[in-house]
Amino acid sequence: MNPTSSFPASRPHAGRVAWITGSTSGIGLAVARHLASEGAAIALHGQAAASAETDALVREIAQAHGVPVRHYGLDLRDGSAIAPLARRIAAELGPIDILVNNAGMQHVSPLLEFPADKWDELLAVNLSAPFHAIQACAPQMLERGWGRIINIASVSGLVGVARKPAYVASKHGLIGLTKSVALEFATTPVTCNAICPGWVLTPLVQRQIDALAAREGLDADAAARQLLGAKQPSQAFVTVEQVAALAGFLASEQAAQVRGAHWNMDGGFAAA
Repeated sequence: MNPTSSFPASRPHAGRVAWITGSTSGIGLAVARHLASEGAAIALHGQAAASAETDALVREIAQAHGVPVRHYGLDLRDGSAIAPLARRIAAELGPIDILVNNAGMQHVSPLLEFPADKWDELLAVNLSAPFHAIQACAPQMLERGWGRIINIASVSGLVGVARKPAYVASKHGLIGLTKSVALEFATTPVTCNAICPGWVLTPLVQRQIDALAAREGLDADAAARQLLGAKQPSQAFVTVEQVAALAGFLASEQAAQVRGAHWNMDGGFAAA
């Protein structure tokens, strides 16, 4: 493990470094907080440069959990910039032990009207960026003999969804990438797995609720119920904390032989 601090031995990720992409809100932020609570130094990431809001997040997590925390701004559509950022994180916090590919984009449109530039952007962020990040971080993990790669996919990586061709294609691709990486590293102490949430009430999903409400003339609660009712049999949103706890398990020693899994957390979405 990286000697980044003197965390108590009872914290399972004491001295490790975690980079979570797209971690200034939603699932990524919940994962960052969870891993920090287990002793990991945290590389927060957002598309924009540092701001008063991100500075406040850095202070909050560092003070709450007594771990080093830094924020890094990068537009993941620029794949060539991902490896340099990984090197910068390693230089400032220590080599990356846990990589959580969480950042994602969404665009909802009928296939025949789907903008080509949106297709390119979604594939770049949702699929190519995880590939580049894994390629940048895995050599460090293999060299040190330990690593965890966790890809936040989606139930949309397991089933088809109309009006979301790029998102569905990218998440199916991310699950395929997860399996390929897991097999390539199967004899090493580096694992790769995917989490496939259903509807999680994140800013990304809230925008879809707002769009549905505007399109159908519904209030926010009715739009949320309609969204859940269409696909999620539990009729309840997955919480970001639940996803973060599953990520924590996949990063643990107990999950050392969980490899290439695509773990549903979807309220029965894919079972229906």
